[in-house]
Amino acid sequence: MEKIEKDTQVIAISYDSVEVLSKFADKHKITFPLLSDPDSKTITAYGLLNKEAKDTKVEGIPYPGTMLLDKESVIRAKLFVEGYKERHSTDELIKAAKSFK
Repeated sequence: MEKIEKDTQVIAISYDSVEVLSKFADKHKITFPLLSDPDSKTITAYGLLNKEAKDTKVEGIPYPGTMLLDKESVIRAKLFVEGYKERHSTDELIKAAKSFK
């Protein structure tokens, strides 16, 4: 697996509560920050809101994917997949991050 610069920060955002995210992080041994966005304001601002989930128990959920931002918070890459169970590999994310450094 390739390595990426030390100044790279991984974070995740979800509409779940801090408590739910804390339990999830503990269970899956996640060490990067999981941010809670219970009103989905940030999720909406970045255009990630899954509009098909409107008026359901998961209203406010974001589309699953990864966005890479530079140090000025400018979006430099968007990686999305169909469904919610699949994610990009670490190598794919590193390659995308290196493309704009």
